[in-house]
Amino acid sequence: MTAKPCSNSLAVKTSHVLPPDTNYHGTLFGGKLMAHIDDVAAIAAERHARKPVVTASTDSVDFLAPVKAGHSICVEAFVTWTHQTSMEVFVKVVTEDLLTGDRKVCTTAFMTFVAVDDNGRPVSVPEVYPETEQEKTLHTLAPTRAEQRKERRKQSKELAATFGTSFPWNKGV
Repeated sequence: MTAKPCSNSLAVKTSHVLPPDTNYHGTLFGGKLMAHIDDVAAIAAERHARKPVVTASTDSVDFLAPVKAGHSICVEAFVTWTHQTSMEVFVKVVTEDLLTGDRKVCTTAFMTFVAVDDNGRPVSVPEVYPETEQEKTLHTLAPTRAEQRKERRKQSKELAATFGTSFPWNKGV
């Protein structure tokens, strides 16, 4: 497989934030924003792999500024690093007050996707290489984030084993 630049996977989506998408504070529901993030990040991963993908993890979704009804969000995502069958995707969300033009980065996130075949089994993905200084920074730090992901997944599995499928107060459920 031929390596591809980060920029080949860039996916961008701009959406208007409408009142039904907001909470009682008049700001965008976090879950709604996370759905936009997952959607655009999956497009970037699939564009890179040219295979179907599944979400493997979300490292973090950091909400840095509120998104108000009537504003827009622009979700940008691209593949920053690959490892055999997985791809790390960086996501940045910018909110804009469409009346004043004021723009803020409201959210950043790292997500991991795995390319799969028709049977849902992981398949190899092309390597990715950075071109810009920002891409190089993300690419260089990616192995550290991958190790942190691996450790967090191990801890999640331990928690799942500890807690099982029910809690002490609902043994019969």
